[in-house]
Amino acid sequence: MFKAIIATAAIAATFNVALACTAVDMVAADGSVIAGRTMEWAFDMQWTLVSLPKGTPLAMTATPALKLPTVTLPSKYAIVGVKPGIIPGDALLEGQNSAGLGMSGNFLPGFTEYQTVTPQDKSYVSVLGFGGWALGQFATVGELRQALPGIKVWADDTLPSGQTPLTLHFTFTAKSGASIVVELVNGQQRIFDNVARVLTNAPTYDWHLSNIRNYLNLSTMASTSMPIRETNVTALGQGGGNIGIPGDYTPPSRFVRAAFMRHYSTKPRNAEEATQLIGHILNTVDIPLGIAQSKEGNEIVSDYTQWIAIKDLTGNRLLIADYDHRTSYLTLDLNEIFALDKPASVPASALPYPKSIDGAKALLR
Repeated sequence: MFKAIIATAAIAATFNVALACTAVDMVAADGSVIAGRTMEWAFDMQWTLVSLPKGTPLAMTATPALKLPTVTLPSKYAIVGVKPGIIPGDALLEGQNSAGLGMSGNFLPGFTEYQTVTPQDKSYVSVLGFGGWALGQFATVGELRQALPGIKVWADDTLPSGQTPLTLHFTFTAKSGASIVVELVNGQQRIFDNVARVLTNAPTYDWHLSNIRNYLNLSTMASTSMPIRETNVTALGQGGGNIGIPGDYTPPSRFVRAAFMRHYSTKPRNAEEATQLIGHILNTVDIPLGIAQSKEGNEIVSDYTQWIAIKDLTGNRLLIADYDHRTSYLTLDLNEIFALDKPASVPASALPYPKSIDGAKALLR
């Protein structure tokens, strides 16, 4: 239930305006696990869909000033993911592996402070390599959670990031249904059970759980009428129990909106229904170009939904749609891609999205 996810203690914090991303996962009645996310950005990051076969070398580096050796690990699992093409290497912000582990990286500005690597450390990875390391080395959330304390995640000005600082937190979901959130705050790793099954941006995850306490009045049930003296005033329509749900695009509002819909929607029976439900929920946080703006110096920039990905972690499928094809998801059978055992890279904007179908003939025949 929606109210049950607030039972975690939290800290209050101020927050900065953040680039918007929303991740939601769902477990269907038959055990199928679906995880979806939106990616909002104000700049052209040249998003690229990549396939990394099993055995792909993963470079584990430390900040150059330490002159520590680069450790190369072969990936244990094949990966399909999305990376920003303007950043060299395979800096995955979204992906899933052949074992059914999925990952989404969202921005956490104003709170992220990465770990400090020392000359004595033997296990380290930059935040740009963190997603690839996690998906390449681990099959389950449990395995990843056990390994996280043994590695340091760092970032500094030597890492290329385009026009956006590298302030990230991550949610990992496995085909078992287990899900965690990983944050780097005050130079320490923080790992949360993803009890809300939702992740947005700043503030930190525990703050969002605390903030939900402000919305205990929300309900799927509405009052149909209320007597006022001799007059019976009736409802204008359905949805009155939702009055007060925030409709703006700030991370706290998107978190509340997505969590409410995720926890109160009718439980899907299977992967197909769960995929559709995730799509409906993500529609409520989709940002059209020109709606969410800010001023950077003399330039006005607009945050908007550049792409959406929905991962079927049970059936090894990936659905993806960019801004220009928002209603036409492209479905990829990842079992076929994993079986090819070859690296591949395609700009997200160049994918063969399905075209609209003319149904007039079917109607008129």
